[in-house]
Amino acid sequence: MHGDVLTVRAGGIREFANIPTLTEGGEHRLSWSPAAPSKNDAVARTVAEPFSATGGRSVIKVSSVPDDRHVIEAPARVFDSQAALHQAFTAGELERDVVCVVRWQGPQANGMPELYKLTPPLSVLQGKGFRVALVTDGRMSGASGKIPAAIHVSPEAAAGGPLAKVRDGDVIRLDAVAGTLAVLLPEDEWAARETATLPEAQRIADGHGLGRELFAGMRRNALTAEEGACSWL
Repeated sequence: MHGDVLTVRAGGIREFANIPTLTEGGEHRLSWSPAAPSKNDAVARTVAEPFSATGGRSVIKVSSVPDDRHVIEAPARVFDSQAALHQAFTAGELERDVVCVVRWQGPQANGMPELYKLTPPLSVLQGKGFRVALVTDGRMSGASGKIPAAIHVSPEAAAGGPLAKVRDGDVIRLDAVAGTLAVLLPEDEWAARETATLPEAQRIADGHGLGRELFAGMRRNALTAEEGACSWL
């Protein structure tokens, strides 16, 4: 982390690395002391002695994913919503090695909601011994757990991104070791494939209820996830 990044505190993000204490005496004034070094290495460690040689969050979070699941190659099953994946799981349609692709979940499509409901069914499948993974243009704020999950795929499907070209049965290779995500198709076949568009009925449904109408302008003008999904730049 860069200590000079500006925040609501005048001293930048560095000030958030201090610990508040009360001075001794009658006045009990608040003072701040550096948090480093860590008081408990079981909770926080320095970069020189990390918990794991690799980790962190960007496209995929691997800190909790078993080592033998860092590379997944399996046929795709494409879904347009969290609910559709749950319906397929309940119907027993996902009892196999599978890469679940959940699209139309980016900032322009529906405001990029939290997709925490996807973890339980995929965890059950992985627990049964199947090799499963999740690929989505949506977000999971650390909720992917032990499931290999490539999130924030950008550009999103609603902006003509690659997930709009994926079809059921396409073999997808998610390689967290090499840092790659690929549909295993000949380049000419991929280039010629038609790009799907967000169904109008789904666009309307995703834009109504719970005050979503207020944010239509933001969704319409949102940048990509990798650019921060800002709507005012």
